[in-house]
Amino acid sequence: MSKSAYIRGMPSRTTLAFLSGVGTTLAGAGGVFALYRHFAGQQRAAASDLNSKLPVHSAWWRARVDKKGALLYVALGDSAAQGIGASNPARSYVGRLSAAIRHATHSSLRMVNLSVSGSTTWLCRKDQVPKLADYEPDIVTVAIGANDIIDFTAESFEKNIRAIYSALPSHAIVADLPAMWLPDRERKVAEANAIVRRVAGELGLIVAPLYDTTRRQGLVRTFRNSAGDLFHPNDRGYRVWASAFEPAVTARLTQLAADRT
Repeated sequence: MSKSAYIRGMPSRTTLAFLSGVGTTLAGAGGVFALYRHFAGQQRAAASDLNSKLPVHSAWWRARVDKKGALLYVALGDSAAQGIGASNPARSYVGRLSAAIRHATHSSLRMVNLSVSGSTTWLCRKDQVPKLADYEPDIVTVAIGANDIIDFTAESFEKNIRAIYSALPSHAIVADLPAMWLPDRERKVAEANAIVRRVAGELGLIVAPLYDTTRRQGLVRTFRNSAGDLFHPNDRGYRVWASAFEPAVTARLTQLAADRT
């Protein structure tokens, strides 16, 4: 074979560079995919671990239902009100608000947590609202609707929200939905929160600004404030949630003190 024929048979430098680039890209993609699988596996494991704690948290709240107190606080909601993701139910936003109420009033508090993990607005309306009629609470908080977002329909959401809010005492504090960051979910959350604020306004209920409070945390801090399943808050996240309710709770305690005086 002549030298020129041999050279023609060799891959060009451009071809070699291209093939090398493709190999590097594929290797990189493989690494990213492996990292994604590892991350997704950790997330699934965290979600499974949190699911195993559902009955533990539920039992913790039930054990406190019959305790006596000078004030009565009733909470309605879903797994966030149960405190799933917190290291202890006492570090949930409901637990933190309970502690803040005791500290502010120097008084005893009975805590009734009617929330149910996985609850939607429809389930809250069906299962939790009827139980509220058994109590005459001094403080009521409601945070519900996050589980409606995946299959969100505005008509059903408003129907359920209106039924829930209409059954609440006039001093109840209702929260809008937290920031969810993903564009599709954010669009639905915006629509849901418009309904929450409009219905609450019509009924004279106070809205705790959970969306604005969580959104101000930014994406990085939201990640740090989330439990391993990247859906529920952790201890830091629930501190942020509690801060959204605290001004309205403080105002309610001031009102109670004035009424009793």
